[in-house]
Amino acid sequence: MRFDDLFDDLESQLEAELGSQERDVLAEEERFRVGRLELGDRLRASPRTLDVRLRTGERLRIERLAIGRDWLSGTIRDGGAAGAGCILPMRSIVGVRLDDDALVRSLAQPAPGPGGAPPLAARLAMGFALRDLSRRRVPVELRCPAPVHGTIDRVARDHLDLAVHEPGTARHPRNVVAVELVPFAAIDWVRLP
Repeated sequence: MRFDDLFDDLESQLEAELGSQERDVLAEEERFRVGRLELGDRLRASPRTLDVRLRTGERLRIERLAIGRDWLSGTIRDGGAAGAGCILPMRSIVGVRLDDDALVRSLAQPAPGPGGAPPLAARLAMGFALRDLSRRRVPVELRCPAPVHGTIDRVARDHLDLAVHEPGTARHPRNVVAVELVPFAAIDWVRLP
């Protein structure tokens, strides 16, 4: 009788120890998974409306449209010209405020694209988004230390050519004051009309 109690006690201790080790392994696996997440992964899993603080000190509430490898695009809801579009380089973002539910959602496993690869947009660099603006001849305001208005003529690997002209005027030779080479690193964010 006493041996039955002893063996039952040993069995329950062993089960508890194995359960504890399994929980430790699962916790460690989760720490590794979270350690591999990038900001873009977290923002893709977050709600579409984001409260973003930029390195310029500006705070924008935006409706997220697309997230690339090193950029985020959206429509400004508050903090700038409401309704205007924007492209934010990830390096310009210094904070994103999330409530508790959004924080938990942001930690979800990223959904792979076809064949297990990340979604196409997640692989596209900021130059791709800027080339699209150039092709469509969209006037922009480059928010740099000294904001500048114009139309993007060309986009190279790490910079763009901006035909500088007054806001509200078309990119026409008579309106262009200068063409300025602007490094991507100097761009805090891009505002679209």
